[in-house]
Amino acid sequence: MSRIGKAPIEIPAGVTVKIDGHKITVKGPKGELTQQINPELEVRQEDNHIIVTRPTDDRQHRAQHGLYRALIHNMVVGVSTGYRKEMELVGVGYRATSNGQVLELALGFSHAIFIKLPPEVKVEAKTERNKNPLIILESDDKQLLGQVCAKIRSLRKPEPYKGKGIKFVGEIIRRKSGKSAGAK
Repeated sequence: MSRIGKAPIEIPAGVTVKIDGHKITVKGPKGELTQQINPELEVRQEDNHIIVTRPTDDRQHRAQHGLYRALIHNMVVGVSTGYRKEMELVGVGYRATSNGQVLELALGFSHAIFIKLPPEVKVEAKTERNKNPLIILESDDKQLLGQVCAKIRSLRKPEPYKGKGIKFVGEIIRRKSGKSAGAK
């Protein structure tokens, strides 16, 4: 039995959930999200909880039970508190500036990179003296936020020798010693 699927989802104050057949709409102070679910699974609302149940212990039903429960939970958390990711640019001359929904990155290439972000994602670029530039991304949609972060990170992944690149704040990069340390 899926432990995640069995857990009920608590609905915080200020969040409304509408279950319309196989479409779930969650509305809260941060926004509104909708999700289609598998018609074989049953989703019901009891008091201040959402409960997802499956018809059988079939492998496919077990997998989707936990999946859809997690997706609905992410929607509830997103519209109530939201999600926030911070990324750090490590490298000499690496810069980030934001202008509305456009993020401009200088990552050591011969040209600047401009990324147009979806309207659901709010972006802020901070640059402080003697610190690495920060990109702060906020959204109510966890999946979209992760996708945008992965796209930004793919432009210059952190490399293992000097640690230069775009990384998440708090992420630990496994470092390699280089060729001079191994020669004897």
